[in-house]
Amino acid sequence: MLNSFTTALTQAQVTALRELLEEQGFEFAKKAYMIFFAEKGKVALAVYEKGPKVVVQGKETEDFVKFQLEPYILKEARLGYEEALQPEMFQPHFGVDESGKGDFFGPLVIAGVYVEGTIARALLSLGVVDSKKIGSDQRIYSLAQEIRKVPGIVGNVVMISPVKYNSLYQKFKNLNDLLAWGHARVIENLIAQKPECKRSLSDKFANERVIERALLEKGKAIEIQQRTKAESDIAVAAASVMAREKFVTWLDRKSKELEVTLPKGVSLQVKEAAQKILERHGAAMLPDIAKMHFRTSTEVLDLFSKPPLSSRILPDKSLPDL
Repeated sequence: MLNSFTTALTQAQVTALRELLEEQGFEFAKKAYMIFFAEKGKVALAVYEKGPKVVVQGKETEDFVKFQLEPYILKEARLGYEEALQPEMFQPHFGVDESGKGDFFGPLVIAGVYVEGTIARALLSLGVVDSKKIGSDQRIYSLAQEIRKVPGIVGNVVMISPVKYNSLYQKFKNLNDLLAWGHARVIENLIAQKPECKRSLSDKFANERVIERALLEKGKAIEIQQRTKAESDIAVAAASVMAREKFVTWLDRKSKELEVTLPKGVSLQVKEAAQKILERHGAAMLPDIAKMHFRTSTEVLDLFSKPPLSSRILPDKSLPDL
């Protein structure tokens, strides 16, 4: 039974969905980051500003999607037709994705998941989607646990700590080459567990030959596929959840150790947190927790190295110049 469903909406569809829910007596509530939240009986809908997108959850999710959302809002049947629309998703393959690439703090995590027909259907029934569509860390944790319990699933996660990341970046001088190296390590580990699998899929970020070359050096041969929006593939979506779980777990643990919350992404809050780290633990701590090629590192280190304005020796304007 499907208990979670996520899909993107247009602004017109958001308006139409609200009107539909109002007609059917749904109760509405205001929540952070949402255009609206509505629930009735055993189904709840959260329509998020980012996207926008709708997340349908509850025991009546499947009926609502099939008999309300698809015919009246989406105007097409999607649920239950994945196998006809994306048959390659149900063929044996590895899905690979990463987390932490655009975050100043924390590691780069790359994960891979092996999927075939039965596993793909099980992941779909769990409501597995790309981790970027999941706004709650708690949901990431619980979904990752459910993914690991799927019979027959095989996964591998490689976490590149900030210290190792900074060292590798000095070697590669290019983020895409570093990513390719990490993807190759994950695929190599998966091949060791599933040598009969002949295809790997990931989001488009670099020349496939970079990964193929890294694998061939170790005597591994596999078809490397990359495409935009690869996270629509259930194996890639599952890998994104597994990678994100490892990333947010590291960030949470390190925040508690340092007694400073390490925010995700790159923002003013991130810069302020970095400044607190420097004040409390010194500049030597930064390479242990952050990606040093980001501009943020230069900005906060420059600011940290300058003495406070009040401590600088300024000319005494009360005395005449000699």
